Amino acid sequence: MHALIPAHDDTAHHVQRTMQAPGLTDGRPWPMGAHCDAGGINFAVFSAHAQAVDLCVFDASGNHEIARARLPGRSGDVWHGHLPNAGPGLVYGLRVHGPWRPDRGHRFNPMKLLLDPYAREIVGQFAWADEHFSADRQHPRQMDMRDNAQHAMKARVTNDEFDWQGDHPPQTSLAESVIYEAHVKGFSRLNTALPEGLRGTFAGLAHPASIKHLQDLGITAVSLLPVHQHVDEERLVKLGLDNYWGYNTIGFFCPDPRFASGTEANVRDEFRAMVRQLHGAGIEVLLDVVFNHTAEGDSTGPCISFQGLDNAAYYRLQADAPLIHENHTGCGNTLDLRKPRVLQLVMDSLRYWVTEMHVDGYRFDLATVLGRGNDGFDQHAAFFTAVAQDPVLQRIKLIAEPWDIGSGGYQVGGFPNGWPEWNDKFRDDMRSFWLGHTVNRGAFARRLSGSSDVYQARGRSPLESVNYTVSHDGFTLRDLLTFERKRNEANGENNRDGTDNNLGFNCGIEGPTNDANVNMLRGRLQRALLATTLLAQGLPMLCAGDEFGHSQGGNNNPYCQDNPTTWLAWPVADTDLLAFTTRVLALRRAAQPFGVHWYSGLTDPLGLHDLAWLEFSGATLQGDAWNDAGTRSLGCLIGEPGRSPAPLLLFVNADAREREAMLPAGVWEVLLDSSHPRGVGSWHGQGEAPVVVPANSLLLLAAAGALLKV
Repeated sequence: MHALIPAHDDTAHHVQRTMQAPGLTDGRPWPMGAHCDAGGINFAVFSAHAQAVDLCVFDASGNHEIARARLPGRSGDVWHGHLPNAGPGLVYGLRVHGPWRPDRGHRFNPMKLLLDPYAREIVGQFAWADEHFSADRQHPRQMDMRDNAQHAMKARVTNDEFDWQGDHPPQTSLAESVIYEAHVKGFSRLNTALPEGLRGTFAGLAHPASIKHLQDLGITAVSLLPVHQHVDEERLVKLGLDNYWGYNTIGFFCPDPRFASGTEANVRDEFRAMVRQLHGAGIEVLLDVVFNHTAEGDSTGPCISFQGLDNAAYYRLQADAPLIHENHTGCGNTLDLRKPRVLQLVMDSLRYWVTEMHVDGYRFDLATVLGRGNDGFDQHAAFFTAVAQDPVLQRIKLIAEPWDIGSGGYQVGGFPNGWPEWNDKFRDDMRSFWLGHTVNRGAFARRLSGSSDVYQARGRSPLESVNYTVSHDGFTLRDLLTFERKRNEANGENNRDGTDNNLGFNCGIEGPTNDANVNMLRGRLQRALLATTLLAQGLPMLCAGDEFGHSQGGNNNPYCQDNPTTWLAWPVADTDLLAFTTRVLALRRAAQPFGVHWYSGLTDPLGLHDLAWLEFSGATLQGDAWNDAGTRSLGCLIGEPGRSPAPLLLFVNADAREREAMLPAGVWEVLLDSSHPRGVGSWHGQGEAPVVVPANSLLLLAAAGALLKV
């Protein structure tokens, strides 16, 4: 048994005596982290190369270390101990002893207090103090002997009980799903329909006004930008900015207290209450998660947790220079999921948020990293195998951002079956077609019908294409048609950050204007892009704010803008555009123009094609016409829609002038006219006669007998 050694001051000694803990016993090597039982708290910590691990107990504020003891048990690469007569509320950190050999990848230093990777609650905010670094920050070879505890983040042991009141996940099928990508704070911060104290919080997202907006729109799942607790980069802190998006995780089990309307102690319950409320409205909660890197950065970064616990185990290091981290993420380091205990950390976190927080799925940031083996990306990597056999994770949605910045990192179409992917080919081809960039009609048709060239040959479903034209990363939809040059000066990088390849079109004037013709064109193109994205075959994703014309002032990389740049502009919402988006999604629900299966182009016994592509003349699109990048019009006769009881007809005209298209035989009714500010169509026409397709617009028509109500 290892005794807890009190710190050398009277206050700490008094607190130590009130703990009534005689010392640590061996305890168990599972579960990882700190967990309460009937007799106390069990601690289990992974480190493959450590020589000893100390448990350091602090007062409730985390400011004073009051006791320290060595974890007495070791089982393989897990260090463990049991602290009797202790329970929820205890604050602690870890100190790890081992070799300081940066040239071999080892950075053990017991002078650095470390955060438990399995912390359920984090005490304090990270401070960018020199004590977190090596003696020479630019050449981190010399061991630093300064104690960082005063500035370090600590863990607090929690009691995770919560009354779910019979909560059940909606379990919406992919075929029925419409994803809404949103930032928790940005979504409601400026919404005056909410009480001031709830705006920008988990509770704000769960407020009836927020839920009504999502329900009226037709959203089935919110995909939230990272809510795991993160660290703001030092450069941003010095500029008075922060990492608003949150892609810099340090607490994989901790909801970020910046989204809480109450105290830090209530943030977990507030998150869970949000999930419960959204589930009650039939809306799923998906989390954008960052398991490709941590907030510690490269070899010159601070020692917060993983680096000091076992740098060589947690991170991928260069084989011929272990001093240097591999950087497939652009963030300085790459977590090494080839290592079983690192993979376990990821799996434990994923299961925790499903079982204890009731989330419905994940969007994995830079997901190619998760499948990197010794020789590049492998769709049969250990991570994918572990997820596929996991009984908890089998039933949720798993969505990949299918690229990283490493060699061979672009893997659109390369993920395992059952993994929907962000399809940037859809984004780029749709932008190019509507906004006048180089693309042929064949590419447009393939994107509209599930990207068969990417997914079908690999035995994958059309629903595995996440169709989007705009995401959080880049221009908003409105800005895409207002700016051709990014305006990122506020980010403090001299406008060097953010992509220059936006494939946008300012409609003739750079920036906002009062020119009525320019604004009319911008409106038409916004509606055309929204309609093709939301009606296309696949899994549609709408970026929050695009439904009512939110602008970021031309900033296409506002990751550090926690201000009205990124907060949705509810006070100036374009109500016509909102009505249009709502109508399009209602049509998707009612008709589902494209089915969930691949189309063959073959005919049924009555001679009707399941899917046929047409020239405006009525002739079948074939041969070299598919490769025509100069013609911006085509039709699509859908003989087997996903839900409509009668055939549907789609005419697309991206030309700057209206054009006539020949109707097939039958009687047709316009369901959607994107040239109208609200998409309303009231036209009826007889087959084998022309219909006018307005410029920069699309028409969706139904054959007589469809009886679709929107």
